[in-house]
Amino acid sequence: MTSPATRRTVLLATGGAAAALTVGCSEYGDDSSSSSKKSPNASAGQELTKTSDIPVGGGKIFADEKVVVTQPTKDDFKAFSAVCTHQGCTVATIADGLIHCPCHQSEFRIADGSVARGPAPKPLPPEQITVAGGAIRLA
Repeated sequence: MTSPATRRTVLLATGGAAAALTVGCSEYGDDSSSSSKKSPNASAGQELTKTSDIPVGGGKIFADEKVVVTQPTKDDFKAFSAVCTHQGCTVATIADGLIHCPCHQSEFRIADGSVARGPAPKPLPPEQITVAGGAIRLA
């Protein structure tokens, strides 16, 4: 025989469902921190690449580390999060001085990560790198 649901049972069940929904929604496009969420494989001091691998006026995307490294002008290296500020997709290509997101066609400038074309609402957050001895490392 089944007993009717008590008020406590109903409150616990609906509270649990709401918590699960909140957790599920917070991951996609979550903007709860000012810095990007790096892969667990990314660590300070990790060498990403050689300076010679980053073209002047272009860049390279490190999807596993969720970092984009660019060289807007000779010997001027910049790094940004590879996570689009629109809905959390990983950017996919760099061409014509722009970093392109494949999901909704947002574009960001390689010099400062600023939005060149939306719908992204904010620039790509900067990432810290060090450049020494021809190597680019996560700071």
